[in-house]
Amino acid sequence: MATKILMPQLGESVVEGTVSRWRVQVGDQVKQYDVLLEVSTDKVDTEIPSPVAGTVLSIVAADGETVKAGALIALIGQPGEDIGAAPAPAPQAADRAATSADGAPPCVFSENALAVAALDESRRLSPVVAKMATEHGIDIAQVPGTGLGGRVTKKDVLTYLERRDLAGPAPVLPTLMPWEMPGSGDLFKPAAPWSAPAASATASERPAPMPPAAAAPVASRPPAAVSRAGMADEEIMPLSAMRRSIARHMVASKFTAPHVTTVFEADLSQVVAHRNAVKADYERLGVKLTFTPYFVQAVVAALKAHPQVNASFSEEALILKKRVHIGVAVDIGDGLLVPVVKDADDLTLKGLARTIADLAERARTRKLTPDELAGSTFTITNHGVSGSLFAMPIINQPNVGILGVGAIQKRVVVVGDAIAIRPMCYLSFTFDHRALDGALADHFAAAVVKHLETWR
Repeated sequence: MATKILMPQLGESVVEGTVSRWRVQVGDQVKQYDVLLEVSTDKVDTEIPSPVAGTVLSIVAADGETVKAGALIALIGQPGEDIGAAPAPAPQAADRAATSADGAPPCVFSENALAVAALDESRRLSPVVAKMATEHGIDIAQVPGTGLGGRVTKKDVLTYLERRDLAGPAPVLPTLMPWEMPGSGDLFKPAAPWSAPAASATASERPAPMPPAAAAPVASRPPAAVSRAGMADEEIMPLSAMRRSIARHMVASKFTAPHVTTVFEADLSQVVAHRNAVKADYERLGVKLTFTPYFVQAVVAALKAHPQVNASFSEEALILKKRVHIGVAVDIGDGLLVPVVKDADDLTLKGLARTIADLAERARTRKLTPDELAGSTFTITNHGVSGSLFAMPIINQPNVGILGVGAIQKRVVVVGDAIAIRPMCYLSFTFDHRALDGALADHFAAAVVKHLETWR
């Protein structure tokens, strides 16, 4: 009997996955634990192994298709086994019950399938979605739902708002000639060819003739313009799933929270001296000590002193987080991932160094799990690794703040009444002004600086 392969739920908050690419084709022989496909969830690609050995009898979900956790994506069985009509994806985890009823053993990953109530999900709105629709004057029927059963989610509403904001309000246009008017609602699409008015029209009623060499609007050009030399002036680079995810997240954050940035300067003489003193000992233990653990530990200390910063904002209250989970931005070449150091306040400097190095390495090799990218209560981005002195980073929602760390440079500074050369860096703290006022934000940033400058 064929085994049904279901889309796994790859994290606590992950309800769907996108098939990045299949590693096998129909008719291929696979062994147990051979990789069947790669699944993309937000910014993470995960390899899905086969739970059984056999022949790939059917592939239901195509490359690029997004399906719910628990939905049927493939069948594996014996060569020549009759599977009847081509199976369709199972949109609900109730497919597991059907699996048992028809005798086909379920895939081992189906234990993570979603439990779905038997009701019309597309008509249900969460309080958050309903509130957003009311505040922004959205006809919810115009919002395509990607949630379970076509349900409109918060992400759907944010995507709709993003597109609406980019489109902008309908412009007030002057009276146009027929050949200038848009067709089918597309501002730059030319209308049907204009024909001359009837001969009975008076001269004053006739429109002015079209200029003989009217240039086509810029936006009506083909995607890649070609010069007279025959070489393309433009190249279309499709957005990856990661880039689309980053774009959605950043736009949602920027239009959700009023961003304010305060900049401080820190003297890292004590930190540099400490790192130079213990770096070799750490390396003998297999631990690479960078400056990032120092900033994480300084942020942890400041969050303990100012718990309002370790929080998330809602319209009703500021939700203070009891645990400290620090997201650390990692550049992976074609994008940015923010793995999370869970319970960072329980780790020593050595523990932080080991954890951060492990997360960064697995981020660059695309081996992180979705749960390792979720749950941050505060975020640090070290943009100084590329030479940037200071920046104004965008808040990583639902955090209320993010710390940007600039390049560490030796600079001439005044210490007391003397001039000295010290390793200095700028720290930019961007915060959600709905949750924090400027004075509190400055106190938090000052606490980070103090911890770094008085390192022992």
